[in-house]
Amino acid sequence: MGRMDGKVAFVTGAARGQGRSHAVRLAQEGADIIAVDICRNFENSPAEGATPEDLDMTAGMVKDAGGRVVTAEVDVRDFDALKAAVDSGVEQLGRLDVIVANAGIGTTAGKLHKTKDALWQEMIDVNLSGVWKSVKAGIPHVLAGERGGSVILTSSVAGNKAYPHVGHYVAAKHGVIGLMRAFAVELGQQMIRVNAVLPTHVGSPLLLNDATYRAFRPELENPGPEDLKPVCQSFHFLPIPWVEPEDISNAVLFLASDEARYITGVALPVDAGSCLK
Repeated sequence: MGRMDGKVAFVTGAARGQGRSHAVRLAQEGADIIAVDICRNFENSPAEGATPEDLDMTAGMVKDAGGRVVTAEVDVRDFDALKAAVDSGVEQLGRLDVIVANAGIGTTAGKLHKTKDALWQEMIDVNLSGVWKSVKAGIPHVLAGERGGSVILTSSVAGNKAYPHVGHYVAAKHGVIGLMRAFAVELGQQMIRVNAVLPTHVGSPLLLNDATYRAFRPELENPGPEDLKPVCQSFHFLPIPWVEPEDISNAVLFLASDEARYITGVALPVDAGSCLK
């Protein structure tokens, strides 16, 4: 038996990176998946956006893991589209038990008092409002099941402490912790648990891209991932530069499963000790 047998999970940002890893890991333990992703570039993000082909690949990996899957190309800023995708997924898969509000972007913006309005607004709309809208779209179905459930929000180490030049990201990720706590107190009586994961640097396309290499190592002409490693490792007490998506997925799986049946309102770092610095 799997730890998620018979359950259905809704995962945002599922086309690649952490979202894909979460969807596949949950499917490996018996879950069926509603997987959504915007599948295009964000205007101000340095990382190339996921593609429809990426989302198709996630679907194939979920199926290979033994799960059923429903996919949709959805922008988490669009509540009506989110709701339609979840409604369709629940109609096809029969229920909803878990929400993993994972979709997000990462950008640099310089000093906070000089941050451009467009950078600020996109960050808040995706990384904070998009999380709220994702939960808002899914929770009615979890409530309708009257079986309880689990909601996991993706925050960040930057939801626990601040870093320079990414104040808009820090604000959004701190806000996600507030959302998590508010949802936890409002939904607890229905046995719906709400928690957050706080990743450090993760070896996914949001970190491993040319713009990030240049931002972290501006003194180099053509920096690459090997040049990034010592900078990232300086954030940690464990001697690693970054964690892998599956490391976050294992935490998501735990929080989604009945092993965490009485855990709610927790901000769980998966950070190689970064929060200690």
